[in-house]
Amino acid sequence: MKITAVTTFVTSMPMIIAGDTPMVGGRPRTAIETLLVRVDTDAGISGWGEAFGHRVWPVTRTAIDRMIAPLCIGRDPTAISALMHDLAHTLHGAGRSGPAMYGMSAIDIALWDIAGKIAKRPLYQLLGGSPRTELPAYASLLRYGKASALEPRIAEALGRGYNLIKIHEIDPAIIRAARRACGDGIPLMVDCSTPWTPLQAVAMAKQLYELDLEFLEEPVWPPEDHEGLARVRAEGGIPVAAGENVGTVNEFHRLFERGSLDVAQPSVTKVGGVTEMMKVFALGEAHGVRVVPHSAYFGPGLLASIHVCAAQAQQPWVERFYCDFAENPLGEAINPKNGCFTIPQGPGLGVDPDPVLLKKFAIES
Repeated sequence: MKITAVTTFVTSMPMIIAGDTPMVGGRPRTAIETLLVRVDTDAGISGWGEAFGHRVWPVTRTAIDRMIAPLCIGRDPTAISALMHDLAHTLHGAGRSGPAMYGMSAIDIALWDIAGKIAKRPLYQLLGGSPRTELPAYASLLRYGKASALEPRIAEALGRGYNLIKIHEIDPAIIRAARRACGDGIPLMVDCSTPWTPLQAVAMAKQLYELDLEFLEEPVWPPEDHEGLARVRAEGGIPVAAGENVGTVNEFHRLFERGSLDVAQPSVTKVGGVTEMMKVFALGEAHGVRVVPHSAYFGPGLLASIHVCAAQAQQPWVERFYCDFAENPLGEAINPKNGCFTIPQGPGLGVDPDPVLLKKFAIES
């Protein structure tokens, strides 16, 4: 079997906005961009992957189309480790994190989708299997910047059956309002998105200590400041989470050796796909670090995250970026019910994108 084509697709799905418009990266967010990749073979079997896209999709798509895809044509899609090693070695000059690694992540996910389709089994069974039929999801609310906008979204999420809430806020007053809205029995996580120096982050953690937060995510700029994260963990009193900006298993190893993290958050669309995500889980177990993947996306990457989590001995939480869409190419597979994701049971990732909706939401480059 040989790879015959690698094709990229970009979609922009309008969000259903109830109330205030959320903010992402300091700008209003009214739609979500997704960068999908299809890998075709001469056996008529195709696999779907996803590269980290959002608003950086143009450069990631260029990396795939111009650098990565030509290296995949003619290769055996079932020799996943060999192909991914060769891609990483050949393209390391383009960076061990960033668009090239995002593109390779998409290829890896697609190859595992093909492997599951060949075996006629869902991906999680190839990765180790699971007696579970569902996994707990947490509502990962976008940033609103004011309590009056955030509180109704928390109430809505709780009403939909979520028992785990994450917010993207940095104002202590808003975070306290979120704790009141959740109540004392609901785990509350705070994603800061790298706003502070280590000293500022320690001071902020001490202010928030009484709120019994599950973890403080990415409190330090720059995100690769391992020493700074370790200091916040040692002095702040709140568990520290990070990892969505980590591009390799090697860097996770350094983070674990340094004692920088309580919670590791690899992103399957950034770290090298399913192959590398499985390694991070194993490494976390060896170092006593909990792994809760970053999965703020809505394509094959989210499905891959669910499958990898389903294959673990423990039961990881799965992030669900808290957005609603009138339609999406993966249908109900990306929508939790009563706060849980159903583990897809079809072969491979379990669901292929709807070609009609891919065309409907396509962004022409």
